[in-house]
Amino acid sequence: MEKIIACCGLNCTTCDAWRATVNNDDELRKATAEKWSVQFNAPGISAEMINCTGCREEGAKFSHCADCEIRNCVKNKGFETCGDCQEMEKCSLLEGILKYVPEALTNLKSLN
Repeated sequence: MEKIIACCGLNCTTCDAWRATVNNDDELRKATAEKWSVQFNAPGISAEMINCTGCREEGAKFSHCADCEIRNCVKNKGFETCGDCQEMEKCSLLEGILKYVPEALTNLKSLN
């Protein structure tokens, strides 16, 4: 399957919200909302909110995309992704993603 790389380097095609959206899978939406509500201590996440085609793609966005510091930084700098930034490997914003998903750096580097 082709990768869809987010601003931060995450592969959207591995995300449950993306899969639920492209497959119109309401059961996965419900399960994802329940999982994320606990994982992110955000009890307000509902199944109806689980719609996203990727932060760099046309279409639905998960509500967090509007507030995502990484995405906003990328857009404010006029970049496509963090991979366009010379500060990428020492960025404190990106550090949080890379700590848990180190392959995001590989994904970003593969775009250039």
